[in-house]
Amino acid sequence: MKKKLGVYVHIPFCIRKCNYCDFLSAPASDKVIEEYVQGLQKEIASFGKLDEFRESNYEAVSVFFGGGTPSILSACQIERILQMIRTTIPSENDLEVTLEANPGTLTREKLNGFFKAGVNRLSLGLQSTDNQMLAVLGRIHTYEEFLDNYKMAREAGFQNINIDLMSGLPGQTLKQWEDSLTKVCRLDPEHISAYSLIIEPETVFYQMYDKHREELPDEETERKMYERTKEILDGYGYQRYEISNYGKDGFSCRHNEGYWKRQDYVGFGTGAASLLMDNRYSQRRELSYFLKHPDWKENIQEKETLTETAKMEETMFLGLRRMEGVSREHFFRQFGKNIDDVYGKVIEKYRKLGLLKEQDGKIALTEAGISVSNIIFSDFLISEY
Repeated sequence: MKKKLGVYVHIPFCIRKCNYCDFLSAPASDKVIEEYVQGLQKEIASFGKLDEFRESNYEAVSVFFGGGTPSILSACQIERILQMIRTTIPSENDLEVTLEANPGTLTREKLNGFFKAGVNRLSLGLQSTDNQMLAVLGRIHTYEEFLDNYKMAREAGFQNINIDLMSGLPGQTLKQWEDSLTKVCRLDPEHISAYSLIIEPETVFYQMYDKHREELPDEETERKMYERTKEILDGYGYQRYEISNYGKDGFSCRHNEGYWKRQDYVGFGTGAASLLMDNRYSQRRELSYFLKHPDWKENIQEKETLTETAKMEETMFLGLRRMEGVSREHFFRQFGKNIDDVYGKVIEKYRKLGLLKEQDGKIALTEAGISVSNIIFSDFLISEY
């Protein structure tokens, strides 16, 4: 039986760094971008030559172009990368291929080209329908430009579109957030990702707001934003299947589902991560090194062989992100242990507090538990076995 594999391709380029962004990305010339694409083709080919990969019986079920801004590439460049993946890695016929795309980098020709190249899921980074909020974020587009791009994407043939939205922005009101949700829902995309802003070190926002948190929505407003997100999206037929992700029936993101279920995945490009046969790999982050040494194995900076304890921890904190929760049966099949023998005290603690629930043999967060999920996850990480 084939083993499912997700494929991640990191594109570390953007037109301009957004004020909140701490991802591995920066502007680059067309020449450097083309050199990077050629490097990706070589790196993917080198992975396919590894004995341990050839003997693993993998089959790709998803490809995800993330960044940065993958849509900064031309359709021809995306097509070449996809062709190398298909040539190197056996793939399902209905391979899910997601491309993260930012309004302001898209044209009708590009969208038509992406679709013809095999991209069948588009993830549009809108973030807000309010132009003032977009300016605060440092985005390169307006809401009106996004609407034009969205219409062009539909006309190009895309029938699976995700839209990213962000709450908790500086100066953002509850009404602005509700308006963004409602406007996006009326566009009828297949999927919506609704994230809360996190102020990360080494970003413009960190310099601006780390010592001025009063300029961000207060805790009560953020709580109401969180509650209204589910209420509004529910009303338009979107099912929350993960803490921050909502989809119409049959449109959950297959690639991200693989992460949360701890399925194997391979990452290509600077800073990419992989999980293969219970080994976690991290690629070097230096672009200059990658361009000189486009070889998957040579680019590995760190390798960690996961212990059984680490695998159980990941199973819990990743599985609890999903509304479906963690299956007792699956846990036992994977580790040969009853989940209560490992985490019984923690589960009972949060069940009594109304933060965990159990249904049909699956342990999941309650609505109240989702709002304090990071605290709960940390308790599973420090449990004594």
